[in-house]
Amino acid sequence: MQILQEELISNNRLQVHVADCKVAIIGGGVLGTSIAYFLSAHAASPESVVLLEQEKNVALHTSSRNTGKVHAPFLYDPVKKKTFAKAAALGYEMWQKYSEHKSLPFKRDGVLEVAIDDKGIGRLEKYMRWGEANGLTKNELKLLDKEEAAKLEPNVRCTSAIYCSKDGSVDYGAFSLALMHDLQSFGCKLLLGHKVQRISYGKDGYSIATQDKEISAEYLVNVAGGNSMDIAHTMGVAQEYTDLHFRGEYWQAPIKYHDLTKLSIYSVPKHPEYPFLDPHWIVRADGRREVGPNAVPVFGPYAYGWRKNLADMLPKMIESSTTGARKVFFDKQFLSLASSELKSSLSKTAMINRVQEFLPQIKPSAFVQRGTSGIRSSVIDNTGRFVPDTLVLQRDSSLHVLNYNSPGATGALPIAANIASKIMEAGALATVDKPRSLWDARTIADRMKG
Repeated sequence: MQILQEELISNNRLQVHVADCKVAIIGGGVLGTSIAYFLSAHAASPESVVLLEQEKNVALHTSSRNTGKVHAPFLYDPVKKKTFAKAAALGYEMWQKYSEHKSLPFKRDGVLEVAIDDKGIGRLEKYMRWGEANGLTKNELKLLDKEEAAKLEPNVRCTSAIYCSKDGSVDYGAFSLALMHDLQSFGCKLLLGHKVQRISYGKDGYSIATQDKEISAEYLVNVAGGNSMDIAHTMGVAQEYTDLHFRGEYWQAPIKYHDLTKLSIYSVPKHPEYPFLDPHWIVRADGRREVGPNAVPVFGPYAYGWRKNLADMLPKMIESSTTGARKVFFDKQFLSLASSELKSSLSKTAMINRVQEFLPQIKPSAFVQRGTSGIRSSVIDNTGRFVPDTLVLQRDSSLHVLNYNSPGATGALPIAANIASKIMEAGALATVDKPRSLWDARTIADRMKG
């Protein structure tokens, strides 16, 4: 993709149509559809909002390739990650209301966060303090000793655990499709199968070219997931950052293991400063049980298979050699962890054995079917450090959402409402007094600040 600072050079081989709009949103994942939902709901002229998605449908990547959990906010530092703690708390409330409105599954099934050694107990105690500070009640969040945990989940082995009853299982792909139908009913223009090829910026705003359309917009929102950093770079934004991609893989548990637990079981991360996850035991909204995800380094945001991964390897290595990412590749601990994740990808036994640490009854040989893998992108600054929080950068009537991993899908609705409120405050849209959505974005934005 090329960025031109004044006039867009049109490709005469393409049939170009012009669709003027006030706000163009690039990316139809759960966050992009949520932003379009709020903006079109509040716009006096909803057709002045356009959502562009490169795939033939919304939410085909990370938004539907995840654990499907609506997480309670005990994992977020209330001081350093206050915004994200608020987003997780509000996200639970909002997704539950939206699921009722759309008759979509929302299973409040709880989660058990376990420490498998004494070192992890301190982390659980910190999570308890965070959870209470973020508004979880004593009835919703409990610290259990070894015996109490065994009474709750007899097949789980641990030294201590947190039981959180306020944790849910959903299908974020289905939620995104429902949002898509809503925003279309509001009047938002949806362009599926339109990959952005060129963007230019001039005195009249942005020109965005896809393979057969040219859209002029006064304001641009870049929420393109794994492609968001590339789009930002072509626009001269976030040049001090780069991204690395990690494929999360799953194994489906056989039916004979479905009664091992009632709850999803997560283990305390051994290395929280890195984007590597200790695989969980996941109870899905549809009743499936899975082990996953790991975090295997890959070279592109869609490298689900090795062929695509190899195709992306050289461009990513060239890019990384000139950014802070090169420092990561000389970090011995990172390389050791990356090697371990790769082993868990190549060896089913290595993957299942991690969960076997707290669920000893499971046997690797019983797992015969892989689940759906997903890819998340983590941002690295110019010092070679992983950026722990989501980046939201604004420049030249554009807004770029980068490193959107946590609170991820859980916080998509409140984060989207907050972003929509910023855009409306900037005067990018004429708005109505009473929005068409279930919530007023400005009210949610105010709650995010509180």
